[in-house]
Amino acid sequence: MSHSNEEVLAILQGAEMGVVSTAAGVKLRTRMMHFAVDTDFTVYLATMKGDPKTLQMTHHPSISILVLDNRGNINESREVEITGSAGFVTDPQEKKKALELTYRKSPVVKYLKDTGSDSILDYIRVTPEIIKYRIFGEIVGGMPPTVIDFPVNKSAAGDWPALRRKLGHWWMEVRPSFLTASLVPILLGTAVAWAATGQFHAGYFVLTLLAGLLLHAGTDVINDYFDHRSGNDEANRSFVRPFSGGSRLIQLGLMSPVEVLAEALLCFALGSAIGVYLAWARGPFILVLGLAAVLSGFFYTGKPFNWASRGLGEFIVALNFGPLMALGAYYTQVQALSWLPVLASLPVAFFIAAVLYINEFPDYEADRLVGKRNLVVRLGKQKAVAGCFILVAGAYVTLLAGLVAGNLPVATLLGLLTVPLAVKSLQYARAHYGHSFDMAPGNGFMVTGHLAMGLLLTLAFLWQGAGYRANGYLALAGAGCVAFVAYMWWYTERHRRIFHGLKTSLNSRAV
Repeated sequence: MSHSNEEVLAILQGAEMGVVSTAAGVKLRTRMMHFAVDTDFTVYLATMKGDPKTLQMTHHPSISILVLDNRGNINESREVEITGSAGFVTDPQEKKKALELTYRKSPVVKYLKDTGSDSILDYIRVTPEIIKYRIFGEIVGGMPPTVIDFPVNKSAAGDWPALRRKLGHWWMEVRPSFLTASLVPILLGTAVAWAATGQFHAGYFVLTLLAGLLLHAGTDVINDYFDHRSGNDEANRSFVRPFSGGSRLIQLGLMSPVEVLAEALLCFALGSAIGVYLAWARGPFILVLGLAAVLSGFFYTGKPFNWASRGLGEFIVALNFGPLMALGAYYTQVQALSWLPVLASLPVAFFIAAVLYINEFPDYEADRLVGKRNLVVRLGKQKAVAGCFILVAGAYVTLLAGLVAGNLPVATLLGLLTVPLAVKSLQYARAHYGHSFDMAPGNGFMVTGHLAMGLLLTLAFLWQGAGYRANGYLALAGAGCVAFVAYMWWYTERHRRIFHGLKTSLNSRAV
């Protein structure tokens, strides 16, 4: 017995949730999700921006949705299976349509729209290729399911789109937003060189920056590989994106472990090749710094050294993303060593150690289970909170000590503009160290504080190099730094209010 399209559509439009299954490499990932469907059987899903599930389903677009309509009597129970492809909704009018449809089904979407916070949502369109409608009693009786075919939606995926997606995966694995950790000390070291000697070689600066970014990328990528091999990422259920838990591309099936390893080795090789050239062109000391960077990065979680498990991870990160990179950038410009870039980078070094440290709180359970005995694991969450205060205090103590000793220019007082960010981060750490979700704004404030500190110190040395003269470009850069800090404060607090309100709303519905 064949059933009408209208009957199938009624089942779909009457259901609140469906089982969404997507491919994750050779595995499947399944989740219950609210969905909405229009009259031509196009399905819409709404998710938070950056949700790993969204990333995975749109980069592995094959998708299946199963909807169950339980009638009590098993013979009358029916199901609808939709097989199709997923993609982001980008057209503004279609986004409006997706919002209106999902608003009727999802309490999350309803809350966000009612509070004017729906801008944090992404919308996924599922274009059906085939729909099967089954009634249990009919299937048992030997009757085939009702099939609705959409041949116009079936298009063979070309090689070029697949290649673009794969290159996109390699780019995402690098996690570009976190490369600011290497950008900051290189900018600072270069600014110190210009302020102290008046020298600036644009070509060598670009090569230094590129080498630093590549070695940093190699470190992050190889860390993902070794965390997968140790079972750390698979055991991690408490990570808070985007601050902890790694890129998750292996876990989402978007890259194989071998691909991740190959990308890490490629980044290390390219960064090292640039370093060798700079050593030949500017001086052999660069080889020493480059070797330290490679050994620190590759063996951060790799055996036999596994610096993180020995409780040395924070020190290694502070050393590399503070004094060593700043000194390397300085040396490349002036071909000489100096304590000035080292002293100038100490506040940045303490801050980046604090970023790593606070980001270890969400990963605590997984790190403990696999023997990744970083400082937070060794101390336990409650005692480890004191470490956040010590590291942040170290940033400001070294800044003020450098000023009092006359080693740093007066303009580096600009770094004190980051104090509100640091205080806010520490407040979250102290209040919510045991609850990763509620602590997440603290992670965000700490990351912002590090970047702001580095940029403000760089600006201070550039101002000194200009003889403290009024300079439109420097004024614009300063205004940009202040605006960035203000924006990140607003952005972090806005998301905190949204998620706190959403949690409260859903809890009240459950009571």
